[in-house]
Amino acid sequence: MGVDKGSRVPKIGSVVGILGHLAVHHSDSIRKELLRMFQESLSPSSPLSPTSSSTSWESSPQLRRAAVPFLLQLAAMSPNLFGAVSAELVELLRPPVLLQLQALLQGLPREELDNMLGLAVHLISQSPSGGSRVLRFLADTATPASVIISGPTPSPHEGVREGCDRLLQMLLLHLHKLVFNRSDGAEVNPHHPASSQPKRVIPFLEELQSHVGELCAETLRLERKRHLWLHQLLCLLSVYGGPSIATEALCQLLTQAHNPEELALAWQLHTTLSSCMVGLIHAAVARCVAQIHAHTLGPKQLRQLLLNLAAAIQSQDEEKRGAVGVQSSMAIQVGSAVSGHLHDFGPLLLHGDPAVSHATVRLLSCSPLPRTSSPAHLLLLSRAAVTHFFLALRRRGESGKVGRDGGQAVEAVNCSVLLLSRFAAYSTLTLKAVLQQLVEGALHKGNAGLFGGQIADMSGAPLPSPSVSPDIGASLLDINCRFGTTVNFSGSVWSVFHAGVIGKGLKVRTDTQLTDPLGVMQNVQTLLAVVIQCCSSSGLNGSVTGSRPPSDPDEPLPINAEAAKVVAVTMVENVCPDVANGELSWPPEEHARTTVERDIHIRRCFEAHPVLFPLLQVVAAGRPALCYCSAVLRGLLATLLAHWEASREVLSTDSPWHLQASCLLVSCMGEGQLLPPVLANVHEAFPHLTPFEVRLLLLAVWEYVRGNGPMPQKFVFSSEKGLFCRDFSRDGDVARYVAPIHSVLHKNIDRLGHLCWRFQL
Repeated sequence: MGVDKGSRVPKIGSVVGILGHLAVHHSDSIRKELLRMFQESLSPSSPLSPTSSSTSWESSPQLRRAAVPFLLQLAAMSPNLFGAVSAELVELLRPPVLLQLQALLQGLPREELDNMLGLAVHLISQSPSGGSRVLRFLADTATPASVIISGPTPSPHEGVREGCDRLLQMLLLHLHKLVFNRSDGAEVNPHHPASSQPKRVIPFLEELQSHVGELCAETLRLERKRHLWLHQLLCLLSVYGGPSIATEALCQLLTQAHNPEELALAWQLHTTLSSCMVGLIHAAVARCVAQIHAHTLGPKQLRQLLLNLAAAIQSQDEEKRGAVGVQSSMAIQVGSAVSGHLHDFGPLLLHGDPAVSHATVRLLSCSPLPRTSSPAHLLLLSRAAVTHFFLALRRRGESGKVGRDGGQAVEAVNCSVLLLSRFAAYSTLTLKAVLQQLVEGALHKGNAGLFGGQIADMSGAPLPSPSVSPDIGASLLDINCRFGTTVNFSGSVWSVFHAGVIGKGLKVRTDTQLTDPLGVMQNVQTLLAVVIQCCSSSGLNGSVTGSRPPSDPDEPLPINAEAAKVVAVTMVENVCPDVANGELSWPPEEHARTTVERDIHIRRCFEAHPVLFPLLQVVAAGRPALCYCSAVLRGLLATLLAHWEASREVLSTDSPWHLQASCLLVSCMGEGQLLPPVLANVHEAFPHLTPFEVRLLLLAVWEYVRGNGPMPQKFVFSSEKGLFCRDFSRDGDVARYVAPIHSVLHKNIDRLGHLCWRFQL
């Protein structure tokens, strides 16, 4: 343009070759000159060249308008020149420069503008470096500043925004064509015959593969059109990069999403890619698990990942109601993927951060359990779940003490209860493991305070307080053990009961109960709820020794006999480990003299752990499981008989603990049908009697159980009730055991007249 007819028009190829050769050795100078040419083309006051002062941009507007297309053409023909200026060119495009560029290009015809935009799109897609910076510039410039545009006339920046918007849309369309046509028309399908052909490299997407995390973070900002563009680009990048990039993108979205709207972008990505990739969700969950094992996620990221997975699984109900193909739904796939990695998520139940452990129990409580799993994994999971249950109870109490919002702590307890009940219903192995660990954990010295108990030593006696009972270096028990032999002569003259120190008085018991009785009651109720749910589950596969569901949906499920037996055996093992399982028959009352030490130990355990009586009531409801607690019941009843015989109080109410223990013991034995109804009601009269009269009634109970041993063989399963029942008519005449009861009633007819009907044969 503007040259004489006699002169030859310089070939653009020669110019590109010369500049490309110079760019190899003088890249800084070439870069500066090209950028100077671009800047001077925008400002008409500067000459084109310092040596040609007669020719200026102002005197030649056509030359000014041709500078930008000229530079684009140079960049398109020489990768060296393009690489030299692309990095700094983006930094120059500030709002004032963009306005100048817009004013310069307004006079170009529409066809030339379209050609120039197409050339710019081609250059961006072929950019080997700086692609993330170009993308950020385009997205920032094309995103509207606000929803409401103020002023009667549009802002001059609106034209710049519309131009970048159009450029970005053309770039996405161009990348879409390149991605899906890069194998000579082959589909993006690993089983397609043309998929083995070499695929065309797209430098822009190649460079973005290392910025997947940043791209996902920008997408999740949900800024109007911006997140739609970036999400579309993320889909194209996933298709281009293959399963590895798609898995990383989905994993990043699952980790970084903070609300349902953001999480929906992950499922939209999966919906788009599911047509060309199989097993994407399973691969993404496996990648998340690998990150957990590698400890690359912080506590906040780990918590968010677990909550997002739980939210995906919990949306399964909505998908079942609205989706056509339930088996192919995203929620079911996530649940299946998580169930295959339960043993990897299980240790997170004991994470040091309470928020992470809460998110883990929420995920596991809603995840489907695998059809098959190794016993080792199941036992580890059940132990971690039980330990988390007690930790959740403690955190719930602590949140209430400090006045914090306990909503999260309460939810953690509820999820923990649900998780344990689902584990118990999974198999017989998990049912026994959960029940055993629940009972052992409730009696553990670290958890005893949660249920109003005392921290006791191995002998069952509470640990003395250092401030009350200082260590004086003397122990009669240690001296006795060192006297000739260390064998425990139970019940012999060598047994020593350390009641105190001479001159110091009786040993002072340290009560470590929680200061909040409501919290203790709530913890006990929660423990009983989870034990009852586990005992009422179908973990025993509905065997004849189990129980059937009630016909009335409002009626609570009956306690499974085998599950209650597990609780009974575990209680006996923890309360008195030296008791053999075969000690079911009751000896004469005089036999208690030979088991004094063991009986005192049993009574101390019941004093130190008030939760034992509620657990005993659960066992009694699962007949005939209470028979396996025979040794513990016998030892506790023997100590109560000895107390009431030695008591010199006027009324039984003067010994509140012993009165309550006597009432609960007889009530449990009646519920477990170790006693007939006429004897099971005697505890109703205990508060109105003297200690001697209470002993007479308890002695009648002892004699009946001794004459009619608590044997499981005496119980017969009733198909109508779905429970084991005992026919007391086969045990002979009960009248001789009721005679002391009638004598006591007649003596106290003024106070016990209203109870006489309860003891009629």
